[in-house]
Amino acid sequence: MTAVRPRWLVTVLLLVLAGYFLLPLYWLAVAATKDTGGLIGSAPLWFSEPRLAANLGELVTFGDGIFGRWTLNSLLYAGAGALGATLISACAGYALAKCEFRGKEALFNVILAGVLLPMTALGLPLFLLMSRLGLADTYWAVLLPSLVSPFGVYLSRVYAATVPDEVLESARSEGAGEWRIFFTIAAKIMAPALVTIFLFQFVAIWNNYFLPLVMLADPELFPITLGLTGWRGFADRQPILQTLTVTGAFVSVVPLIVLSAALQRFWRAGLTEGAVRA
Repeated sequence: MTAVRPRWLVTVLLLVLAGYFLLPLYWLAVAATKDTGGLIGSAPLWFSEPRLAANLGELVTFGDGIFGRWTLNSLLYAGAGALGATLISACAGYALAKCEFRGKEALFNVILAGVLLPMTALGLPLFLLMSRLGLADTYWAVLLPSLVSPFGVYLSRVYAATVPDEVLESARSEGAGEWRIFFTIAAKIMAPALVTIFLFQFVAIWNNYFLPLVMLADPELFPITLGLTGWRGFADRQPILQTLTVTGAFVSVVPLIVLSAALQRFWRAGLTEGAVRA
């Protein structure tokens, strides 16, 4: 007979794991309240003369407010990219699940293979392509690759397959067009998957460093990730940049926390139901 593990042991294990994952965030919150001297000379996990408001003021004014520009760029890249990727994935997944055409399975296998390809392997080909099109060092150089989500297509196909064919045929018999059927019927059933795709893609684009590094040279186009890395490289010559980098990193985490908290119930439903249906 298998021994039943005590509930308190599982609770302690989960608390330890939660603490392990939350510790970097706690350190970031503490470090964002310190000046440059406090970052070096005080206890790393304890508050020392908090000055978060002053750090935020310096953050938004340093370099003619360039951090605000980086924030808007990140919101544009992540927001537009995630919305576009969600729409494209939904349409592609629905077509792969409900439409019959030659080479459908081969196309889907190619898309699945795309899930395994790391962005680092695609960086140079994408840069050469964007350079040939004259789009390098523009917003489009980051936005266009962000519209592609092979995992999103896979998850959309899984959910689209659950849309009853009888409902679709009934709508067609009443004269509804394919786009109307997709947006009024299929999209509602696929909603948990679409929210999951949006959240995953938003977080991936927001945290993406390599693609902007390859594509962009103009600091006015940088997202937060690339801009803060540039500041960190000059921290030895301008010590204040060390504090601003930490404060900026803390600010950059806030939108992800808010978005995850707002969409977590859809995200959990998307993952669990998708796993069952797959």
